[in-house]
Amino acid sequence: MDSAKSTFRRQGIGKTALLGIQHVLAMFGATVLVPTLTGLNPSLALICAGVGTLLFHLITGRKVPVFLGSSFAFIAGLQAVIQNDPANVPKAMGATICAGVLYLLLALLVRIFGSDKVRSFFPPVVCGPIIIVIGLSVVPSVVTSALVDSGDPAAPLAGALWMRLLIAAVVVLTILAVGIFARGFFKLVPILFGIIMGYAVTVVLQFATGVQFIDFSAIARADWLYTFRDYQLPVFDLSAILTIAPVALVTFIEHIGDVTTNGAVVGKDFFKDPGLHRTLLGDGAATMAAGLLGGPPNTTYGENTGVLAVTKNYSPFNLEVAAVVAILLGFFAKFGAVIRQLPGPVMGGVSIVLFGMIASIGIRLLGDNKVDLSENRNLFIVSVLMVVGLGINIVIPGTSVKISGLAIAAVAGVLLNKCLPEKLRTPMKEAEEASARKG
Repeated sequence: MDSAKSTFRRQGIGKTALLGIQHVLAMFGATVLVPTLTGLNPSLALICAGVGTLLFHLITGRKVPVFLGSSFAFIAGLQAVIQNDPANVPKAMGATICAGVLYLLLALLVRIFGSDKVRSFFPPVVCGPIIIVIGLSVVPSVVTSALVDSGDPAAPLAGALWMRLLIAAVVVLTILAVGIFARGFFKLVPILFGIIMGYAVTVVLQFATGVQFIDFSAIARADWLYTFRDYQLPVFDLSAILTIAPVALVTFIEHIGDVTTNGAVVGKDFFKDPGLHRTLLGDGAATMAAGLLGGPPNTTYGENTGVLAVTKNYSPFNLEVAAVVAILLGFFAKFGAVIRQLPGPVMGGVSIVLFGMIASIGIRLLGDNKVDLSENRNLFIVSVLMVVGLGINIVIPGTSVKISGLAIAAVAGVLLNKCLPEKLRTPMKEAEEASARKG
């Protein structure tokens, strides 16, 4: 990866700023959604995302171009602990710190046993479908964002459905047009153009029809600057810790999938350099910092990996610029209010492209590694992982701990890969080999 100085010199201040802002826009909706759903402060979530990303890059030697934002895996646990009562937020903060500590312990185990041992459990036949699941698992929420106004999900669709479809279509077509036909720097920021065009079309439609997608009064009411006047110190409560911290065992598997996906996009092996133990350490440090500051646990973001795939610009420096922008946005509450009003159809259109790209990367991983799906063994593993990953979610009885289909698929993939014989021939494969021998 280029150094920050050489990257900045090559791109210039204008291009660097726009590339960083594009990454912020890609992660913004999801990062502020988690605290909105759990009772935490969205401004703090942005600050924690920026701080966590910078910590991750520092720990990994600025080699892995990722952005860390609010983790969806912890939503159920945070909701169960906070229960819409601000007095319970310190308990959630303490439990989040403990989740980060668990990450550090997992990093130590990986360091002791080696990433190659871990990698042997996640060959392409397992990682390929897991990456596909990472992309496709959010399809229902993507469609909902495109068709339902995020400001009022309960609002009837009559009279506005065509507008939502139009806005999402404009965003997708703009991204595709810029990404395919633009030249020079403009080719690097198709998502930014898509968001701007979608926002502009939404404003025009809102004023022309009266259907509200953007709440301008909320922007007017927002404070200019965020202060820490509502900050509380973490409290370490055993019940809260047992509810939230164990989720890190699930996100550990998701972390492996995310790092694999990022490496597949960039074309580098991050398991070896800087090492899986360092990426886990970075994730854990970011989550501990979030718990200390009052934000939700952090995780590597697929949205930003999608941006990398679209733009083909893999410089970690752009992600670090995005981290600084996120911190500033957390403090400048007025501008954050403008971004929070990004219409659902706009974010839905962006997500269609980003997560579709991630799913496509999983397919490419299978092809690049010549995973032979005429082999019964490979076909069975891929089939099971796809169905389990997309169709199963489990809540442990008597708890609020939710195990995602992605985590279940990862465990199933590991077990199937280790237990099934290496050679399971299909009759067609045997006939082809026999014919080849005769020839």
